[in-house]
Amino acid sequence: MGMEPICGQAFGAQKHTLLGISLQRTVLLLLLTSCPIALLWLNMKPILLFCGQDESIAAQAQLYLHYSLPDLLALSFLHPLRIYLRAQSITLPLTLCAAITTILHVSINYFFVTNLNLGIIGVAVSGVLINFILVTLLIAYIILSGIYKKTWGGLSAECLKGWKSLLEMAIPSCVSVCLEWWWYEIMILLCGLLVNPRATVASIGILMQTTSLIYIFPSSLGFSMSTRVGNELGAGNPLKAKLAAKVGLCFSFALGLSALFFAVMVKDTWASIFTQDKEIMALTSLALPVIGLCELGNCPQTTGCGVLRGTARPKIGASINLGCFYLVGMPVAVGLGFWAGYEFLGLWLGMLAAQGSCMVTMLVVLGRTDWEVQAERAKELTGGGLVVDDVSEDLGARPE
Repeated sequence: MGMEPICGQAFGAQKHTLLGISLQRTVLLLLLTSCPIALLWLNMKPILLFCGQDESIAAQAQLYLHYSLPDLLALSFLHPLRIYLRAQSITLPLTLCAAITTILHVSINYFFVTNLNLGIIGVAVSGVLINFILVTLLIAYIILSGIYKKTWGGLSAECLKGWKSLLEMAIPSCVSVCLEWWWYEIMILLCGLLVNPRATVASIGILMQTTSLIYIFPSSLGFSMSTRVGNELGAGNPLKAKLAAKVGLCFSFALGLSALFFAVMVKDTWASIFTQDKEIMALTSLALPVIGLCELGNCPQTTGCGVLRGTARPKIGASINLGCFYLVGMPVAVGLGFWAGYEFLGLWLGMLAAQGSCMVTMLVVLGRTDWEVQAERAKELTGGGLVVDDVSEDLGARPE
């Protein structure tokens, strides 16, 4: 999200009021972008049928999305509030609020799904309620703690200005995230075209939940890197920003090794938590070690993306994801999955190729970063001036 580098660097530069203005701009931007997303969700069934998916699966997906529509409103406030707090290195309240809502989610979800027998509708409604509760808790904390006093000057017409710098950060950031997560959606569609779509779609659902669980750790590290690097660059400390990036990347490799160890250790038992279907369990067991190898690339890559966000260079992250996922990973996945006969495993080997190339490219880009130039760019960004083009700067940087 484009708000992240702006707020991180603004807080480091002691320009606190820019955080409040950026919060308002971002909420407004997300509310506007929710409109086309809502239209897409309302027409998801015919889109899925056009893509060759099973009609029963398409109908369930449509039903879930219909009842999830209010979530777009909740998320339009939730994500900016999280960034607003993280940019100020306020993370414990975020964790506590998330823990409270997670506990509530279990009971609320059980009540809707089991007691009221609402099925997938209950899953959607409980998710919406939890996000609104989380938004309420975060706003209550911000008001009661008084942390808004330095950064919030009330609703201001200033939020209607300065959209250029926000969009220059937001659009590439959005594209970068979408390119990576759309890959998983495409994987689901491809699984629906394999020999046994029922088993492969079910297995990839389990595996996506697994990767989402593992992703929490490098994602959190990436967020902390974005905040720390952005704060240091905003404060005019390029060497400290560089050191923070190096330390974060070292930790990311340790996370990758831990994820690989976890995936290998649980490969024969993990699927039994979700199902007792032998075929689904066999497919999941087959793919889990490959997922572990993927995390060796994904953890440094995700952390590197956080560093890039902190340096306000989202265009580079989008370019890396486009090239690695769709020009490297996708051809490998389709070739191995459908032509070479590897079927389900071939799709995950394509993911491995994508994550590995992402990691290598990301390390090269970060190794060539001129941190003095990034500190100057931070001054221009928080001062409202024109930002030095991130792609041209990176290509012309010298290895340090």
